[in-house]
Amino acid sequence: MSTLLTDLGIDRPILAAPMAGGASTPALVTATAHTGGLGFLAGGYKSAQALAGQIHTVEAEGVPFGVNLFARNPVPVSAEAYRTYARLLRDEADRYGLTLSGTEPLDDDDHWADKIALLTAHPVPWVSFTFGIPDPEAVTRLRRAGSTVLQCVTTPDEAHRAADAGVDALIVQAPAAGGHSATLTPERPLAPATLPDLVGAVRHTVTLPVIATGGIATPADVAAVLQAGAQAAMVGTVLLRTDESGASAPHKAALADPAFDTTVITRAFTGRPARALRNHFTDRYSAHAPVGYPAVHHLTSQLRKAATAAGDTSLIHLWAGTGFRQARTEPVARTIERLTSGL
Repeated sequence: MSTLLTDLGIDRPILAAPMAGGASTPALVTATAHTGGLGFLAGGYKSAQALAGQIHTVEAEGVPFGVNLFARNPVPVSAEAYRTYARLLRDEADRYGLTLSGTEPLDDDDHWADKIALLTAHPVPWVSFTFGIPDPEAVTRLRRAGSTVLQCVTTPDEAHRAADAGVDALIVQAPAAGGHSATLTPERPLAPATLPDLVGAVRHTVTLPVIATGGIATPADVAAVLQAGAQAAMVGTVLLRTDESGASAPHKAALADPAFDTTVITRAFTGRPARALRNHFTDRYSAHAPVGYPAVHHLTSQLRKAATAAGDTSLIHLWAGTGFRQARTEPVARTIERLTSGL
């Protein structure tokens, strides 16, 4: 992996995580690369056409970069559980004139075939997957096109399955990560583990290179995962308040607001476990939300968008890892330089 990083012109072992929903802008990816790291565009929740536009923007800067996709791993939800949850959300929806109760569970594959076709016809240096493991045929197509393929995993067993699929390297994610967990079994509670310990456990299971992510927010965190055997550290939450981040203004403000003092893992927003700042929505609905992705994501999507537009942080999915207080308003370059200052 260190040779590969060098070949791509990367001289800092730091990667910017793909943060779907708008935070991972082409400007953030490009700025990370200009500082000696590597950034990932977030392909999740985008059409292939929209993703192609962002790829074109970054390529025009002549920097190495990656693209992340959601690999299909649906978690079905019963119509009854879905409708019960929709009714429970009625008061929140009424605030914004939205109707949720008449909807039915919506399943989709996030434009999977179109995005694979895009990345095989127009290869990028790195392609990573989360939520599920793509079939070996898709992995082979991407590798033959010239891409290095990475898989995000959360346990040694998942690492073994990813290796069997033929990926080149692993992104090992600890439960401290902000946003969605990459777990392949979202219906089960996340097993507690520190990131260095998880990196060590995965390295004892497979021989693939490892990138570590989840709760990394300080130079000491970066040093710890490299000492544990990771070839690079991947950060997300600590970049959310940077100048180049596309995170919403309410989200950026909440990360620094003393009123938000802790994070929780919740399924309330999307039906998959994700770590967010604790707020009214997580307190009120976490215990009632069914497991069900992407159906629950689609159910709450318009409500979350309306709340974001109104600056209503009580209802927004304020994704944040445990090190969220280290996120600063500054250029990406300054954050990257600080995180690698001890190396």
